Amino acid sequence: MQVLNAKMTPRQAGRSIRTSGMARLDAVVPAASWSGASTAGASLASRATPIPRMAPGIAPSRPQPNIVCRTATVDAPPAAGTSGGSSVREDIRNIAIIAHVDHGKTTLVDAMLKQSKVFRDNQNTAERIMDSNDLERERGITILAKNTAVRYRGIKVNIIDTPGHADFGGEVERVINMCDGVLLLVDSVEGPMPQTRFVLRKALELNKRVVVVVNKIDRPAARPEWVIDSTFELFMDLGASDELCEFPVVYASGVNGIAGMTPDGLAADLEPLFETIVKEIRPPTVAPEAPLQMLCANIDYDEHKGRIAIGRVTSGTIRRGQTISICSSLEPGKVRTAKIAELFVYDNFSRVPVEEVTAGDICALSGIADIKIGETITQRENPVPLPTIKVEDPTVSMTFKVNTSPFAGKEGKYVTSRNLKDRLDRELERNLALRVDPGETSDSFVVSGRGTLHLGILIENMRREGYEFEIGPPKVITREVNGKNCEPYEEAIVDVPENYVGAVVELFAQRKGEMVDLIPSIQGASRVKFRIATRGLLGLKNALLTATRGLGVMNTLFLEYAPVAGEILMRENGSLVAHETGQVTSYALESAQERGQLFVRPGDQVYEGQCVGVHAKAGDLKVNVCKTKQLTNMRAACRTGKADLYAVQVGLDEPRTMGLDDALEYINDDEQVEVTPKSVRIRKDPSAANKGRKGK
Repeated sequence: MQVLNAKMTPRQAGRSIRTSGMARLDAVVPAASWSGASTAGASLASRATPIPRMAPGIAPSRPQPNIVCRTATVDAPPAAGTSGGSSVREDIRNIAIIAHVDHGKTTLVDAMLKQSKVFRDNQNTAERIMDSNDLERERGITILAKNTAVRYRGIKVNIIDTPGHADFGGEVERVINMCDGVLLLVDSVEGPMPQTRFVLRKALELNKRVVVVVNKIDRPAARPEWVIDSTFELFMDLGASDELCEFPVVYASGVNGIAGMTPDGLAADLEPLFETIVKEIRPPTVAPEAPLQMLCANIDYDEHKGRIAIGRVTSGTIRRGQTISICSSLEPGKVRTAKIAELFVYDNFSRVPVEEVTAGDICALSGIADIKIGETITQRENPVPLPTIKVEDPTVSMTFKVNTSPFAGKEGKYVTSRNLKDRLDRELERNLALRVDPGETSDSFVVSGRGTLHLGILIENMRREGYEFEIGPPKVITREVNGKNCEPYEEAIVDVPENYVGAVVELFAQRKGEMVDLIPSIQGASRVKFRIATRGLLGLKNALLTATRGLGVMNTLFLEYAPVAGEILMRENGSLVAHETGQVTSYALESAQERGQLFVRPGDQVYEGQCVGVHAKAGDLKVNVCKTKQLTNMRAACRTGKADLYAVQVGLDEPRTMGLDDALEYINDDEQVEVTPKSVRIRKDPSAANKGRKGK
């Protein structure tokens, strides 16, 4: 039996509870032993209470002792590489907002901007102001990390809004070096999710101070105590230090712009959140008289100013018109010079031109046409580079190649292999998590990323810019570990109503997934956790939505490389393949729809080898969707332009709309996606057919 005493830190007490089957409370941990007003969890019970071992994340069915986490007052250590001439900039706080997708990061930033009087009272502002990209607004997610700044009582707070989806984790790794602390947003109902673990691990590795914000506290099913306990467990699982485990907590509703130090004591605005940021996030410790060093963490582009480098001045002072050196720790001895044309800082949701920026602040500068992310801007004499930015390796790859379909060149503006290579090279300059390698032929390129969504966003951006090309099926990247061929594995968490848990478990079992945990949730929903090969997740999203009637929600996180799971059946059904090139007719679809579900409608143009539907059985089937009924001249004249009317008369089924994401999930190894600015088509890969003939 383990005894908890008042001398234990919250992390030690938590570990004692987790590592013993029973625990007895010897004394209440005195609140006065820690400074700060924020509480991470409820107070310890004053009487002995048995604590059974439970699966992580399961809410207790009866009252159990929680651990008190309070803020410890710790002096800020001097910055690395600084000498006795260092000083603390009390006028600045640098923070990044990190969280799982849809936990309300961008919405909270909107509220912080509005309450900081950045906008006029009569100024019209859109929702999710920071999501300026068209794709971000359409999909409702943050894709690119962005900088802004607000002022609170004379203190400038630099804010970095980061993506929440696992596929864009490289954005988080890239910008988190610029901040001194992070706001970790956790949903008041869902609690810590897979991406919460990923972003928190990155913050803890860099010893960043963490302020936990329990967001969406106004939800009817909010359970803040369970969320705080689960977050505390996550800190311990990630090996956080005692100091970092004593995190302050703020309860907030970003959409309503309110916050408080307790769930029931919310203020009328975000004042408690701003107070906590200023109090808990350490001001930067800098050496303004030391040699200049600034790591380029992000790149923007302006039509008039050209390439703009964004980063935090680590030491020294940078001035407009100054001649500087650019170097990298990856290329020792290679130095080039440039001149700063313009210099900006972020202030009140805009870039403000300045003459100089001192260490500790985040700035943007122009004038360096060839600057790259990870390079260091230093003084001209004796340049010393900072460690470059490192991100985790890609796990999924696709082949980009020139379009060779019969409709090639009809809709796109950039269609050659040179256009394709130039565009991918430009993407590499900004997207650190991306890799581009030569393909099997001179007009193909193997593009690797964090997942199908990561690569899908790139493909969608390219087609909107006028590019036309073909995409091969997604494939996982294997590597050799201890002499064994290994592939990436991921943790998949599925939130699903109880009625469909069996269907979800069966679906994952078919793809060699292992159920790790089943957590009964609230309001009739359950949370099922799986360990599954990344290869098994390809094409699983649509199958999961079908099995759960659209009610299942899946989130994933990379775990490890492990031995290959063996053969996985990716798709049971074959494809309906067009027999000839021509225009789709209602007469032909009347018989073709009996063979499966179609992708095309009357009047569409198709070509031989194009996939026009899903076969109801295994194996592909060629169908003629262009055949016409033999008519006399009079009957043909009467039927001209009445294809839609005929389709209604014969009862044609509504075709399945295949967007880019759907097409990437659907294709098999012998298929590819044709992408143009106007169309997304699926076709059989001619090279795969030729290989099959040679094999025979």
